[in-house]
Amino acid sequence: VQLQASGGGSVQAGGSLRLSCAAPRRTFTNNGVGWFRQAPGKEREFVAGISWNGGSTLYADSVKGRFTISRDNGKSMVYLQMNSLKSEDTAVYYCASARSAAVVNQKALYNYWGQGTLVTVSS
Repeated sequence: VQLQASGGGSVQAGGSLRLSCAAPRRTFTNNGVGWFRQAPGKEREFVAGISWNGGSTLYADSVKGRFTISRDNGKSMVYLQMNSLKSEDTAVYYCASARSAAVVNQKALYNYWGQGTLVTVSS
């Protein structure tokens, strides 16, 4: 099962990007979905998550107020709107499908991952 993340690119600090994640319906509709990121030389970290119906969301403190996660189950898509980007947001961003319907922030609770999309923010 493969999730497809897209929408990465290069942007100047203060700019915006919107990431998209497409997944097979059977692994998506009843599952929480999260976005993680990994900067060079660092561990993969949780960025944002959303429950199966979009009713609950969770954000890392570092992106709270700047990033917004949303989903469209009819299209099997999850989005991450990133505003007011900073150089420290530079990383490869991954979407993942959780084992449960709830929103969770632990990597171990996600079992399907996308290939990643690179976001580069220049100051």
